[in-house]
Amino acid sequence: MSIYLSGALWIIGAGVVAALVAVLVHRIPATVGLSGNNEVAGQVFTIVAGLHAVLLAFVLISLFDGVSAAQGDSQREANNLVAVSWSAEALQEPVSTKVRQITMEYSNTVVSQEWPQMSDRGTVNSTAGWQQLEQLRDTIAHAPTTPDDPWQESRKAAATDQLWEVYQARQARLDAAAGGGVSTVVWFALLIGSVMVMGLIYLHGGPKVLSHALISGTLAAAITLLLFAIYQLQNPFSGGAAVGPDAFTAVLDRLN
Repeated sequence: MSIYLSGALWIIGAGVVAALVAVLVHRIPATVGLSGNNEVAGQVFTIVAGLHAVLLAFVLISLFDGVSAAQGDSQREANNLVAVSWSAEALQEPVSTKVRQITMEYSNTVVSQEWPQMSDRGTVNSTAGWQQLEQLRDTIAHAPTTPDDPWQESRKAAATDQLWEVYQARQARLDAAAGGGVSTVVWFALLIGSVMVMGLIYLHGGPKVLSHALISGTLAAAITLLLFAIYQLQNPFSGGAAVGPDAFTAVLDRLN
């Protein structure tokens, strides 16, 4: 089932259920005088709904920033990886060829092994990737240079600096994958806040059942839409806004 279809079902379902509850509330004889609570209930609803909206907005913005940061870190890691290989081309053989080979092996490890694990929200087995980067570091560090050749020395130093950028971006990517998304405490606050907001809307009364049902259904659909978006954005490497391994696939295309 596509994300759009599943999201539509959740949103429409929540709206229909909330509207039906509003109709049932109006059928209870004890709720005839609820219209007298409108002023007080409206003031409380404004405060509670406002606080809940702030929490929803804060969580959504944080998750959007997390996805953008994960995409940027992945792109930075891949770009610096290519830069390492290009800088190493100025070094003597067989170092330059070995650097290119290890770079391609590392990119293939990220695409075929690490990315599926990050998408499944499981523990990423990053041992192979770290070992390949260590091998790449040792290869560059022990690469011989021609005496009195400042160009080779500068390219070797550039490759070392770019490899450090790869290390940092890789660690940031793995941290983002293992971040766990929204914590249990935040989910508790989001869900309980949503229930409180919907409960307060049913304390309002009025002669028109249809208008109350439409208002309740619309509010429930809007809250469900935001909660569904939060759920999809929990892991930047899965869900509707998942960051794919395109940057590392491009590395393999460039180096091939």
